[in-house]
Amino acid sequence: MSMVTESALLPVYPPAPLTFVEGDGVWLTDSDGRRYLDFAAGIAVVGLGHRHPAPLAAAQAQLDRLWHASNLYATEPASALAARLSDRFGGGRAFFCNSGAEANEAALKYARKATGRPGVIALEGGFHGRTAGALSVTGQPAKRDAFEPLLAGVRFAEPNDVVSLGSAAGRDVGLVLLEPVLGEGGVIPLEPEFVSAAAEVASALGALLAFDEVQTGVGRTGTFFAFERLGIRPDLVTLAKGLANGLPIGCLLVSDEAAGAFEPGDHGSTFGGNPVVCAAAGAVCDAIDEPLLESVRANGARLADGLSGLPGVLEVRGAGLLVGAELSGPAQPVVDAALAAGLVCLTSGANVLRLAPPLVVEPSHVDQALGILAEVLG
Repeated sequence: MSMVTESALLPVYPPAPLTFVEGDGVWLTDSDGRRYLDFAAGIAVVGLGHRHPAPLAAAQAQLDRLWHASNLYATEPASALAARLSDRFGGGRAFFCNSGAEANEAALKYARKATGRPGVIALEGGFHGRTAGALSVTGQPAKRDAFEPLLAGVRFAEPNDVVSLGSAAGRDVGLVLLEPVLGEGGVIPLEPEFVSAAAEVASALGALLAFDEVQTGVGRTGTFFAFERLGIRPDLVTLAKGLANGLPIGCLLVSDEAAGAFEPGDHGSTFGGNPVVCAAAGAVCDAIDEPLLESVRANGARLADGLSGLPGVLEVRGAGLLVGAELSGPAQPVVDAALAAGLVCLTSGANVLRLAPPLVVEPSHVDQALGILAEVLG
């Protein structure tokens, strides 16, 4: 594997073990010409696979028309994407930005403006981004400690612990913020009973209920939104990662019932709603149809079943093609060994192997990945 020269980059990431130069479907190629089966998808981003023809064609066509106009003017791709997402959401309005962290910042501001209250209930182990507000509601002290003091009024409940949720309630709370599956916190799915209790707490407090679907949204769990599996429709949803298949985009969706808090001048983003990115995202939304979602559910089950029989795997959990395997030892050495064997995968916490392949993965790819992991773990 060739090493990457990174002297001109701020060292906020570990040294990269190799350089990828090309992608095709579920495959990546490095600078030495070696191919890898991609079960990370750029951290659950490249949902349709590398160079999928639909968003590729949409982005290329838009590049030939208009790159940028600013939010002082309307563009057709942004308006069309907002309409698609509103239809999927069951009625709502969209604010476009450039990342999941930015989408969550928008949700924090929206809830504060809508309710007049700054308090937030979030979850231990949750992850919402690295910017100051998003970090404030991230329940991972190792990421927060060096940057305290952050936003005041944030309290953390334990995932799937209704008593803990009730203890976090207070009259200053204007937002209850949940990931339907804690993607960076161990791949922990929230139980429907817990989500229902969270909705009741939010309603009783007059707070807004927000789902961070940055990692779980756009088909990743086998439904377009993960909340569809839980039977609770939130007031706010944040999206990013998979929405434009690798081009940078974030989105806050506000339900029709919760709309009306933001006014012109309350928030903005120079690059938000970029026409090229929105054109690609519209093509992605069109591609997430029921046959693909059925495939996500089937291949997710195939992957989870296969993982459960591997040595050193204590528990398998997740939803659709966001799958975590809790290991008897640290996960990073397994990820490193898998990469050396030609499989790209992820961790989620110290002992959890995380697999988030492109949604277009086929059963043969799942079996190939399981074969590599069996060798690595054996």
